[in-house]
Amino acid sequence: MLNMNKNPIDIRQLEAFAAVMSAGSVTGAARLLGRSQPAVTRQIQDLEADLGYALLHRSGPRIQPTSRGLRFHAEVERHLASLTHIRERAEAIGLDEPATLTIAATPSLAAGILPQALAAVSLDLIPRHLHVQALAAENIVQAVLARSADLGISSLPLEHPGLDIHWIAEAPCVIAIGADDPLAANEVVRLADLAEHRIITLANPYRLRHRVDEALERAGVAPDRIIDVNASLTALSLVRAGLGIAIVEPATVCGVPLDGIVMRVLDQAIPFLFGAISAAALPLAPTVAAVIDAARLEALKMPGCRLLEANGIETLADTVYGQAAISEGTPA
Repeated sequence: MLNMNKNPIDIRQLEAFAAVMSAGSVTGAARLLGRSQPAVTRQIQDLEADLGYALLHRSGPRIQPTSRGLRFHAEVERHLASLTHIRERAEAIGLDEPATLTIAATPSLAAGILPQALAAVSLDLIPRHLHVQALAAENIVQAVLARSADLGISSLPLEHPGLDIHWIAEAPCVIAIGADDPLAANEVVRLADLAEHRIITLANPYRLRHRVDEALERAGVAPDRIIDVNASLTALSLVRAGLGIAIVEPATVCGVPLDGIVMRVLDQAIPFLFGAISAAALPLAPTVAAVIDAARLEALKMPGCRLLEANGIETLADTVYGQAAISEGTPA
């Protein structure tokens, strides 16, 4: 039964538990923290006593987190990160410097747009401590709502009344091909020409993947060899290894070009939709506003990218779900 003791949890206990989870052993945690092994063991035991449930399974020197321990660890990580950010922000206030900034972005946008956007921001706006987190789109929304991230750059849909959406962009997906593949000689590649190839694409069925599947169906392509991945950079690495042809969003291909891979336009436009978000009704710090603008300008450098209206949830729903997901003809 949960211990209802209202005494605050000792931060050293949380640090000990987080270190054990990271190191995989009490001995390793003690080394990380510079504490004795008995001290770490006692802090974990005291934490479990305060909580009223076990965090770790113990079998001799080996330990495994319990199901409750895994769930609690996620909360501990967020709490310790928040304390670190508070310390950093306090230092920035004391020095009259820009506050610590946390940006959450999907892996493709974190790699393909965000670095160039940050490089375009004035140096006097870049804080001493800058945190960039590559997260799944669903987690980005939660991080912004919980205010553990100041800014999110994510694929759509992004429907939530607690969010301010600063811009939405649409860019056509591209095909990434090995430079020595015969299809690389074509400036525009027909989806129908992929019928005999292994196709590499993203896995999430609720975002880009359903548009790719619809496009293949319209082109009469039913691939029997598919590799799905959760990050475009992984798809590009697989292409470079000769494992197939990738249909991906253009941000990673443009922002992180890899030797041996060429990008080609598809004969059908498969829209990749993404945008910049922050918590609703919060004033934007100058650095956040600058990053939002710089990311928008960087996004528009991608081939065929255009801005869409972002003036309400209904408009967003129409943009994501109501438009024709796939249009015939070469994308502009």
